Amino acid sequence: MAFIKINRENFFHNIQQFSIKCGSKEKIAIVLKDNAYGHGLDIMATLSFKFGLTQAVVRTYSEAKQIKQYFKQILILGDRAIVDAKCSFTLNSLDDILLAQKGSTVELKVDTGMHRNGISIDKLEEALQLITQQQLNLIGVMTHNRSADELSSELFWQQKQFKYIKERIKDFGFKGIRFHSFNSATALRLDCKNEDLIRLGIGAYGYSELPKVYNSLKLKPVLSLWANKVSTRVLKKGSRVGYGGTYIAPYDMIVSTYDLGYGDGWMRSNSFKPFITAEGLPILGRVSMDYISLEIDKDEVCIVDNAQNASKQIGTISYEIMTQLSHNIPRFIIS
Repeated sequence: MAFIKINRENFFHNIQQFSIKCGSKEKIAIVLKDNAYGHGLDIMATLSFKFGLTQAVVRTYSEAKQIKQYFKQILILGDRAIVDAKCSFTLNSLDDILLAQKGSTVELKVDTGMHRNGISIDKLEEALQLITQQQLNLIGVMTHNRSADELSSELFWQQKQFKYIKERIKDFGFKGIRFHSFNSATALRLDCKNEDLIRLGIGAYGYSELPKVYNSLKLKPVLSLWANKVSTRVLKKGSRVGYGGTYIAPYDMIVSTYDLGYGDGWMRSNSFKPFITAEGLPILGRVSMDYISLEIDKDEVCIVDNAQNASKQIGTISYEIMTQLSHNIPRFIIS
């Protein structure tokens, strides 16, 4: 089966870069949702713990339960709030407040312009009253920036909106609240030493999606995708490869089959415009459910060593390349 290598030193390097920029690793909450962006939830939780990170962010309570042993506090973005000593739950709507278990620890998300999740600003007072009535323990208020990784001034507009939110929260008498709006892109663009918390996602895994005009940290990709050889054959000129025979051998050539396919999360659409692997090899013909074909006979081949470069070939983003990789692909830590 295909396999994934996780580079420990690159991960530690990336976290260290953000720790220096933010002034402390204590401010960093590592985002481990969606199988740690495809890197493997348990592996990345273990590495985060070894680096000394104490906070994490996940999507579901099920994910949180898998990694509780590694962290002091875990923020859950999308599940019903219940009482748990280590977990805080995001309130994305008024309904979330009503459904929350009495006494649960919560963080209120406010919509400052993303228009996806969060309480609208005009509902803020109602939300705070409900939180008090439901006897919830409010420890945080958060928002999400929609264009931090784009060449625009929208980030500053949202930050201004969030500043207003902070003032309103304090006016209502809430104390000891942590405020957080910084994701990777925001932390790369702005000074973050005075922030309460940085929700560090894609940057931890080695990527900045900022336009080149912005100064960025020197980040290193953590994940590489590999495939093992299944079989090798010599094809005569004119032989056709794979389903539909869409690749026609232009000369006598050695072709090997490797154990990676769309069943593993490698997009079949790649074959309509030949994808060039990290070793400079074009995928020959269509991607099958479990196999690809390459003109080489090595025992193992690196398919991707930089998800950002790979995504440009396919017309997507690094996030999609990594998160769609199957949970079943073995993942190994390398130094």
